[in-house]
Amino acid sequence: MRNFIVILREPDGRLEQHAENKVREHRQHIGEWFQKYIQSGNVVGGSALTLVGKQIKGANADIVNDIHKVGTEIVGGFILLNAKDLDEAVFIMQSCPVFEFGGYAEIREFLKT
Repeated sequence: MRNFIVILREPDGRLEQHAENKVREHRQHIGEWFQKYIQSGNVVGGSALTLVGKQIKGANADIVNDIHKVGTEIVGGFILLNAKDLDEAVFIMQSCPVFEFGGYAEIREFLKT
């Protein structure tokens, strides 16, 4: 098995409100998806991320009191994934509920050092 990180990118949820029942349904789908792939041994970790953070940038290590955004897009979470290869990792992630609210997944294999 090879090790991957999946970076979940999505629209900033503070800018677009969703109906409470849709959010509850989405969280249920996420939970069910995680349980399925935790039990199979493919998901070995991961978490949603808060919307509070700091960045350290530049040669002077300047502090920015905010999270990284590109337009209205943020990193919403990550998944640590085991798969036989990148194709299997993609196959697993295609069923992830992150896509329900316009998110997407970036899959990267750990660099062997």
